[in-house]
This record gives sequence, structure tokens and C-alpha cells, in this order.
Amino acid sequence: MQSPLKFIDSNNSSFFLTVRNRVDHYFEKNGISRRANFQMVAKTVIYITLFISLYLLIILQVFPLFLLLVLAICLGMTMAFIGFNICHDALHGSYSSKPWVNKSLGLLFNIIGANVYIWNITHNKIHHTYTNIIGHDGDLEVAPGMVRVSPIERHKPIYRYQHIYAFFLYALASMSWFFRKDYLKFFQKKIGQHENNHPTIEYFNLFFYKFIYYTLFIILPLVFMDITWWQYLIGFFALNFAEGLVLGLVFQLAHLVEQTSFPQPEENENIEEAWAQHQMRTTANFARKSKLATFLCGGLNCQVEHHLFPKICHIHYPAISDIVKQTALEHDLPYYENKTFISALKSHANFLKRMGRPQNESLSH
Repeated sequence: MQSPLKFIDSNNSSFFLTVRNRVDHYFEKNGISRRANFQMVAKTVIYITLFISLYLLIILQVFPLFLLLVLAICLGMTMAFIGFNICHDALHGSYSSKPWVNKSLGLLFNIIGANVYIWNITHNKIHHTYTNIIGHDGDLEVAPGMVRVSPIERHKPIYRYQHIYAFFLYALASMSWFFRKDYLKFFQKKIGQHENNHPTIEYFNLFFYKFIYYTLFIILPLVFMDITWWQYLIGFFALNFAEGLVLGLVFQLAHLVEQTSFPQPEENENIEEAWAQHQMRTTANFARKSKLATFLCGGLNCQVEHHLFPKICHIHYPAISDIVKQTALEHDLPYYENKTFISALKSHANFLKRMGRPQNESLSH
């Protein structure tokens, strides 16, 4: 039986203790909470209002069909932004110090199609612990058999073109997630090293909230909108392609770029460094100084800070990022970042191109 993977701090690193103390001092010195502030609450109101408004404008057919198609694309993107900005923080418990607030806002995740329970296992427990570790981090399963992200995976000739077609696959991310991935993860025996033994209530929650999502985005539009089935499909696919592309791009730019590493421990091996050091080698930021990127991506552009401090609301990440960067450099640790979204996108494409070559070619470039 495979033993759980452990992080062994063989170098007795003081990095995390130091950076945590400095971040604590920042909040204490400025007399501010680690949780959501007025700016975060305002952002929440904006995104929820936008979601409801776009949905009603579409379902009530206030505008001509071609404008409704544009609104469907905007709605899909807004749903992704709600996941990034509101649900992500709430499910990490970083939005509020009150558990009921986090739980209530986290339920939005179910409404927009995903499953809170499975997310907590795959993302909060597994991805945040075993980041970029082959065979453990389920987030590396971008599109199994179609996108290669590890040199140990068997090469296929088609992978040479994955830096082109992968972006089209990302557009399918939301439909795959909402119609396939959650069910697959829920009913398999293990998720990574996590043994699935679900509480009975979670079986009900899975199907109940999926039914709500299907009702909102399939049944109600078909019942109340005066459109043909093929017009509905165009709008539904446009919404999901927009949402999937936003989800796929933002998630990949944090870990699947040129700089980040991908440990490949053998069975019963451990990672011979502290967990925080591991996070610095496997995670990258993009456009961390951009207010627009932070507003849209919910701080996922400051992924390094998020992985070190998932219990801090993302609204504070830009402010503490200089502290983290300085501390990392003092401890001879990398602080990976792409200055802009475009440079991060280019780095991701280069990563896909490198992984698309056979192993001997990858290593020689």
C-alpha cells in the first residue's frame, strides 16, 4: 500500500515562519482584518448583481437575439469571475470570520454548476497540499490523453500541436466540469491519496444542486424563451465556451508555465523540503500589480500568496506580495511571476510546446 506523501524539512528552513511573522505584522501594524473589507463586499455585490441582471435580461428576452448572444457570453464570463472572486475565498474560509457567511457564499458555487464538496477535496485538500506533484495533484489532469503536462507521460504524435489545440479544449472546461468531472470524482474510489467515503447527505446535495443548475440553464430557457432548440444550443454553448476559456486560462497560468517545477517522487518517497518551499517552486504569479487582473481573477493572479496564505482574503494579496517576494529572495527561494497576462499566456504556450515534444527532445531544449 502506498504511504501518504510527506514533506520533510531536511534543511530546517525558516522561510515560512519568517514570512508568516512579517505578514502578521503587516495586518497588526495597519489595524486591518485578514478577511473581506468594504472593497471586497462591494465587489461581491457588483458580481452578484451583474449575474442576476444578465440572466434576467436573457431569460426575459429584453433584447434582440444577437444581443442576447453577447449577453450569454458576458454571463459565462461573469460566472467564472464569481467563482474566482467570491466562491473561492468563501470555500477557503477567507471571506469572513463567520462560518455561516463563508458557507452561504460558497453555495453560489453549486448554483453556477460546480460541486462544493468535491471542490473542497480536490482543490483545498489535495491541490493545495500536493501542488504540481505528478500522480497526486488532480489539477494536472488538464485533459487526460489529450494534453501532456509531464515528461513521464507516454508521448503521442498529436501532442506536438497541443500548444495550439489546448486552448480550444479549455473552452470545454465548464461543460466537462459540470456534466462529467464532478460525477466522475464523486463516484471513484480515490481522489489522489484521498479515500472517498462520502456522507449520505452529499449524495443528495450532488444531484439536488446539479438539478438546480440544469433547471436554471437548460429547462427554464427552453420553457420560457421564444427560441428554437438550435438557437438555444448556440447560446448555451457560447455561455459555456466563454466560461470554460476563462476558467481554463486563469487556472493554468498559475502552475503550468515555464518556470514552475513538477516533482516526481517514487512510491513511498517523500519531498525533501518544507511544504512552503515546495509551493514557491511550483507556483507562479501573473500581472500581480494590475488592479484589473486582481478585480477579475479574484487574486488568482497572486497565486504564490494564495498558496502560502489561503485563509487571507484575496483583496489583500497585492499588498502583501512585496513582503513575500522579499522574504523569498532572502531565503534563496524563487519567486516566479510573469509581469503581464500576455507574458503568462506566452509562457504557458511555451510550456505546452515543450511538453508536446518527446522526452529526449524536451530535455534537449
